[in-house]
Amino acid sequence: MTARASALAVAFAWLCAGLAGATVDGAPTQRVTLRTDDGLTLSAQWYEPSSQPAPAVILVHMLQRSRRDWEALAHRLAGEGIGALAIDLRGHGESQRFGSPSATDTGYASMVLDVRAGRRYLASRGDVQQSRVGIAGASLGANVAALAAAADGSLTSVALLSPSLDYRGLRIEQTMKSIGSRPVILVAGSDDSYAARSARELHKVGGGPRELLILERAGHGTNMLSNDENLARALVDWFRRTLL
Repeated sequence: MTARASALAVAFAWLCAGLAGATVDGAPTQRVTLRTDDGLTLSAQWYEPSSQPAPAVILVHMLQRSRRDWEALAHRLAGEGIGALAIDLRGHGESQRFGSPSATDTGYASMVLDVRAGRRYLASRGDVQQSRVGIAGASLGANVAALAAAADGSLTSVALLSPSLDYRGLRIEQTMKSIGSRPVILVAGSDDSYAARSARELHKVGGGPRELLILERAGHGTNMLSNDENLARALVDWFRRTLL
């Protein structure tokens, strides 16, 4: 094969890869692989924003769910000029299960490393505005997102759906103080009593902008996105106000 033919073949391969990641009715997407500090391989999906460079949001799912729960919201964010990275937490979706010698910690606290890997991926992208990166999490993912934001000051805007004061050992009341002056929105369903009580308590903590949204009988976590048609718009507006 000549050098020119080889170059054309490589270009064609890249074109096919790009087309494979495109969607017909939403933002172009790309499946990406992340590597955590403790040696796990994770799967994630990048939703390309409509304009670049752009802010970005990391999306963290519920227990025993996957990144696909965020798909509709991720497309909406990308369509409004905000990139989205939806990750499969360790042991979930297409990400590596526990068990490798370098990744023996199966506790939920280790999932903060998954968010760190996602943030590192965004840092490698020249089309992401590094000073404008947010995070959203639901249920378990809300507590993981809060802990990740407390540990990483570059996460500048936070959305917590159905957070818990204590999710199986992941306590975040003091964590909210560490988030400090960064803006946080807390969302819960009126029929989800512990999450609603937790959201109200967490709303009082920290020195920055705090917004509280209690939705009428909307359920729990990312299920609220299906049960309340206005929630996706509210989250997009939140990140537009705090990141753009």
